[in-house]
Amino acid sequence: MPGKKVLFVCTHNSARSQIAEAYMKQMAGERFAVESAGFEPGPLNPLAVEVMREDGVDISGHKARSVFELFKQGRVFEYVITVCESSRESECPMFPGITRRLHMPFDDPSQLTGSHEEQLAAARVIRDRIKQTVADLISELA
Repeated sequence: MPGKKVLFVCTHNSARSQIAEAYMKQMAGERFAVESAGFEPGPLNPLAVEVMREDGVDISGHKARSVFELFKQGRVFEYVITVCESSRESECPMFPGITRRLHMPFDDPSQLTGSHEEQLAAARVIRDRIKQTVADLISELA
């Protein structure tokens, strides 16, 4: 039986929310039913795919979803967790039912600059922060 329903939300559902979803699924198993979505869904960020693959997690087949489509479908989540910058957090719709909203901002990998190696290094930092935050969240919510 699936556990608590969790939705991770970010701007494009192309990196941060996808990373958080993948790690929660990996670390928590069936204790949580986890999904992710974005305000403006876009293609997966290649840096996110690459740094997750380095950590043994393949997100290359994931597709971005719209948070507003999930809302229109009447989807119910116990936890809606925004992982985008604070300025976008207020754009997340109120979901039906009893929902606890959490905000855990992370830098946006699509905004990274520099050489590919510099961008990868910065994306690894973001990935590792998300991984640790998700681990802490699982402990808190379990």
